[in-house]
Amino acid sequence: MYEKPLPIIDPDSAPYWSATQQHKLVIPRCLDCGKHHFYPRALCPHCHSDKLEWTEISGRGTVYSYIVANRPAGPAFKADIPYVVAVIDLAEGPRMMSNIVIDDPSKVKIGDAVQVCFEDVTPEITLPKFKLV
Repeated sequence: MYEKPLPIIDPDSAPYWSATQQHKLVIPRCLDCGKHHFYPRALCPHCHSDKLEWTEISGRGTVYSYIVANRPAGPAFKADIPYVVAVIDLAEGPRMMSNIVIDDPSKVKIGDAVQVCFEDVTPEITLPKFKLV
């Protein structure tokens, strides 16, 4: 049984979570300005259009920033320490926060290339995480 907090799926994020279950990373792209954005929401944060489409992206990116957590963010994360929480610059433009899956967190550096990987945590939820490439 998965003991960690799970995301709440709402109508704006449902396509995202559905795609992660298929090990695909999708994010909204605005049909008016052409820009991708993340996190999923009803309006484009660039031009405020509601004309959005879900597009599968490469899952490639670079580490913009990160922290190595040596203290757990609550009891459910105690077995994971140390773990890496990172902000990823996706190749398609937006930034996304996630974990970097790595045995030695000291090997992570700003600017490192990463690729999405997926962790199936429940039958309903698959979490996108990243690995160094």
